[in-house]
Formats: sequence, structure tokens, C-alpha cells
Amino acid sequence: MPSQALLLLLLLGELLLQTQGGHRKLKMMQSAKACQKKPSVDLCSNHCSYFLKCPEENTVCCPAYCGNVCMSLQ
Repeated sequence: MPSQALLLLLLLGELLLQTQGGHRKLKMMQSAKACQKKPSVDLCSNHCSYFLKCPEENTVCCPAYCGNVCMSLQ
């Protein structure tokens, strides 16, 4: 009997973790902006933060060969 209760708690905990991750990923994908063009070599000094955020307004974090860089949307 105690092993069945432990198994039930483990199953409920796993289900709760899955639902929390699913909602967070959906919100993040909705607010993502696409990179319009390829980043130039000059942008390699302007890296994004660890959480792929840019400090300036109207900039987006884009992947480049030197890492993730902040690039203007205009």
C-alpha cells in the first residue's frame, strides 16, 4: 500500500512539472521575433544576455557564428 501511494505522488508530481513547462514554452514562442537578415561581423561585440534578451529597444537576439548578438529590427 505505501508503495502505491508513493507511485501516485510521483506520477502527480511528474504531470505538474510537464504542464508548467508547456505553458511557459508557449508564451515564449508567441513573443519571439524573427531575424530579418544575417548579422554582420561588426555586431559580434554586441552580445545578448544569458536569457537571450537585448538591453536596447527595437533589437532582437539573433544567432551568429560568434554567438548570439543583438541586432536592430530596422
